[in-house]
Amino acid sequence: MAPTPTGTLRRTATGFALELSRTIAAPREDVWASLTESPRTSLWFGPWERISDDTIRVTMVFEEGQPQSTMTVEACEPPHRLAVRMTDEGQWPLEVRLTEQGHTTVLVLVHSCASTDGLGDIGPGWEYYLDMLVASRDNTPLPSFDDYYPAQQGYYSSLHPQ
Repeated sequence: MAPTPTGTLRRTATGFALELSRTIAAPREDVWASLTESPRTSLWFGPWERISDDTIRVTMVFEEGQPQSTMTVEACEPPHRLAVRMTDEGQWPLEVRLTEQGHTTVLVLVHSCASTDGLGDIGPGWEYYLDMLVASRDNTPLPSFDDYYPAQQGYYSSLHPQ
């Protein structure tokens, strides 16, 4: 059974922002470590290596062929905000914000885009990776991408700004 899609779309000054969130039962600093420490990102996204002061290369170990992706770090404000730009195939500005709510951390992933073209392919991928993050932290079985795509493609293709 396909997981329920959670993404929302809002209009911005430069286009659109696709936003997805997860609530994680852990302190913000610990969730931050899952986003920024290579041994921990390797459990759900892929390990990374520093190329320069503001550039990293991530090996996408859960993608076919394990491609590498270059990212420019645009903001790193521990433990609440990380902004990167994937620079391989076009420009993908991404931002993760963490806020504490009691004994949990709310993670919001924002994927900025100039148009809504391709959201049917992009949205399910972020749902998958965020659920991978949660599963890696909870020590539960990792989800299968086949549960997300193409099942969520229609939802994301038809999203309208709120």
